[in-house]
Amino acid sequence: MEPLTAGLLGAALGVVAVLLLWWLRREWRAAGVPVEPAPAVVVPEGVKEVLSVLRSGAIVVDGSARVHVATGAALAFGLVRGENLVNARLRELVGQVLGERSVAEAELDIVRGPLSSSQVLLAVRVAPLADGLALILVDDRTQARRVEAVRRDFVVNVSHELKTPVGGLALLAEAVLDASDDPEAVRRFAGRMTTESERLTRLVAEIVDLSRLQANDLLADMVLVDVAACAAEAVEQTRVVAGDRTVVAAPAGRPEELRIYGDRELVTTAIRNLVTNAIAYSEDSTRVGVVTRRTQDVVEVSVSDQGRGISIEDQERIFERFYRVDPARSRRTGGTGLGLSIVKHISAGHGGSVSVWSEEGQGSTFTLRFPAVDDPRAPGSPAPHRQGRPARVPDPAHGGTPPPTALAGTPRGKVTR
Repeated sequence: MEPLTAGLLGAALGVVAVLLLWWLRREWRAAGVPVEPAPAVVVPEGVKEVLSVLRSGAIVVDGSARVHVATGAALAFGLVRGENLVNARLRELVGQVLGERSVAEAELDIVRGPLSSSQVLLAVRVAPLADGLALILVDDRTQARRVEAVRRDFVVNVSHELKTPVGGLALLAEAVLDASDDPEAVRRFAGRMTTESERLTRLVAEIVDLSRLQANDLLADMVLVDVAACAAEAVEQTRVVAGDRTVVAAPAGRPEELRIYGDRELVTTAIRNLVTNAIAYSEDSTRVGVVTRRTQDVVEVSVSDQGRGISIEDQERIFERFYRVDPARSRRTGGTGLGLSIVKHISAGHGGSVSVWSEEGQGSTFTLRFPAVDDPRAPGSPAPHRQGRPARVPDPAHGGTPPPTALAGTPRGKVTR
């Protein structure tokens, strides 16, 4: 091709390209499509530093759902993937806020993760931040909702549990009035009234104890506690209700090795509740063993019985308030369903844990675990960190030492609380 011909052909193609571009720009303008590049959105200076110190999760996003800033707390909820805001409801709120220049609030129920089915409740607040930017603040309200549900269930359960003995006392009082001319019937009904009043007193006392255990300053004044002495005292306090059952306390190791920082009365209460439960669910002429021992940096108290055992399904719930494995037996023995819940709170308040091993027909073993201390002073001496909290015991379900058993067979499974 000659140079002149090639030059003319190139000029013609250039003219066609210019005309085509002009026509496209005109069509885009007619359709409302911006033909100039949008100005870059800039996050105001200092915003990232301020958001990084907030306890709430924070996200800065533009109108196209492109994320410019996201703190670690926000990323943990899975609301951001790469540079995109992935939650549809949040994208709607951002569009609303940027369009109306207003503040919007909402609650989101989301799945905790792609491999989890548990729900997370998030309280979100969206506000305009700068031209083309919106700020999203995210608070995890899951625990608050759970606490509210527990509180509501607790009130319902307490009302139900109190209604039974109070209603029974009212009916027995009417029966006494109707049988005023029958001394034998009056004595029988009066005995029933005494039993119901004792049950009511015990229930109210345990509710008060449980409320005290949930106070933040419960162990503000901890002292040096001899756990073996607490176990011996707990066994002695249950002699009357033991009947034909043999209850034995067996400390293993030197007394100075079996010490913790805590509240002596509460530790004794926890052990006594376990021993009382073991007695209540054991048959006559059986044995209940209480073993106190030191395992590395942990003091363990194991209470074992030769009862009927606890099913796997019940083991998952026995530490719940008012839950009873055998409601009929609990009514006969006066059980309130709060004993193990109190044990769980006492162990947690001391930085410890409580676990259960059981098989139906082979008895049960409950094990309390507390952080051990090496303190040569006399029991009752104030703890060096009175206003602090003890270190937590390693969870046996995550590599800790399994609980010992006094009477039952080798543990093959347990539930830890």
